Amino acid sequence: MHFTSEQRLDDGVLEREFTLGEIPGTLWTPGSTPAPLVLMAHNNGLPKADPRLVARARYTAARGYTVATIDAAGCGDRPRSATEEQARADLRRAMQAGEPVDEIFESFIGPLVEKAVPDWQTTLDALLELPGTSGPVGYSGGWTALGIRLAVVEPRITAAGFFAGGYVPRAQREEARQVTVPLLFLLQWDDEGNPRQRALDLFDSFGSKEKTLHANLGGHTGTPWFELEDGCRFFDRHLK
Repeated sequence: MHFTSEQRLDDGVLEREFTLGEIPGTLWTPGSTPAPLVLMAHNNGLPKADPRLVARARYTAARGYTVATIDAAGCGDRPRSATEEQARADLRRAMQAGEPVDEIFESFIGPLVEKAVPDWQTTLDALLELPGTSGPVGYSGGWTALGIRLAVVEPRITAAGFFAGGYVPRAQREEARQVTVPLLFLLQWDDEGNPRQRALDLFDSFGSKEKTLHANLGGHTGTPWFELEDGCRFFDRHLK
C-alpha cells in the first residue's frame, strides 16, 4: 500500500489517498488509534470521491473508526469494459423510455460484484497490516449487493449496515439467507427506483439473528442525517 497524499482535517481525522497495485483508495484515521475498521462502499460502482460517501466516512472516522473506501474494478475512475459501458448505456435508455430495467441490472450489477469482491479482500488484507488499524471489521454502504457477498465470503466482517437503495441481483438475494452478522438495514419508504416490498422481502431473507430495520419517509437521497449517528451507535455495540 502506497500513500500518495494526506491532510489533517479540522476534527483531527487524518485523510490519506493510497494505491494498492491498480486499486485507488482513501483512508480516514481518527485521532486516537488503534481503532476498529469500517469498509465503506457506495452504490453500484459510483466513485470513492462521491460527496455523500466522503461525508459519511469523515463523520464515522470522527466517531473513532478507521474508515476505508476504494474504487474497485469497473467502479469510479477505474477502466470499464465495453460490455459494462454498453450495459450502462442500455440502462440509461431504458430508464428514459420507462421500460423495465431489472434484466439490465442483472447483467450489469452481478458481474460488477464478482469483480469488486477480490479487490475489497485484497484491500482488507493490506489495511489490517497497518499500525493503528485493527479489527473487528464492519461494512457500511449503499452497495448492498456487494455487502451481502462480502458478509458471506469474508469471515473478518462482524457487522454490517446496508442501504436498500440499489438493485440487488437475484444471486445476492438468495445469498442473503447466509448473512448471519448483526445487521442494520436502512429503507427510504418512498424510494422511487427501488420497490418497497422488494426491500422488505430482502430484510426478511437475512439470516441474522440480530437485524434492525430503520424506515424513513422520503425519496432515494432523503435519508435523515441522524441515521449516521444511529449507524455509529450500531457499530459501537458490535465493533468496540
